[in-house]
Amino acid sequence: MTADSTYHHGDLHAALLTAAAAEIERIGYENLSLRELAESLGVSRAAPYRHFADRRALLAAVAADGFDRLTAIHRKAIASGKTPLARLAAAGRGYLAFAAERPQMFRLMFVSDLLGGNELPTDPALIKAAGESYVVFEGLVAATLDDPDEGAIKAAAIAIMSSTYGFALLRMNDRLKPFMYGALTQSELVDAVLSIKVEARPRSAGRNNRRKA
Repeated sequence: MTADSTYHHGDLHAALLTAAAAEIERIGYENLSLRELAESLGVSRAAPYRHFADRRALLAAVAADGFDRLTAIHRKAIASGKTPLARLAAAGRGYLAFAAERPQMFRLMFVSDLLGGNELPTDPALIKAAGESYVVFEGLVAATLDDPDEGAIKAAAIAIMSSTYGFALLRMNDRLKPFMYGALTQSELVDAVLSIKVEARPRSAGRNNRRKA
């Protein structure tokens, strides 16, 4: 029996995803090698290509799994039964904890060019996973706004995401220095980031008039 045959019925597909995620945390997604990944699993160099067209396809699958995990964090916050603001804060804490615990996965999801920035086509499964994660997040934001229109929801969602995303990267890259935060603890810094309040912009006069008619 060959090493390749020990992986059957899709086992190698799952094993590659697990091994790739672990390796990405160790060396960064830029340095992931399909050949070395195959060797670490005891399969032939050609074996991974039976499940993924190339290295980029494997990275896209790993990133999609990351977005699924982020969606689960958002849904857990929604199910908490707290107030809309408390649910949004819980989702934010989960997002920042995810970034701190899986920094290279976070970079793969939000810093790499897998979701754009080049001429290569974007993986459909990755687009679906990332889109679902954002829709759930938008719902969390919308619930905190008073009678918002679509533009208000999207503006608020982008503003809040920019704040948490920026903080996650600053902390990840050791850009937050003692002279910047002084006596503030990490918990207090997170509280400050999550305290950002974005109010719904006024509806247009035309829209208001339509609502009164």
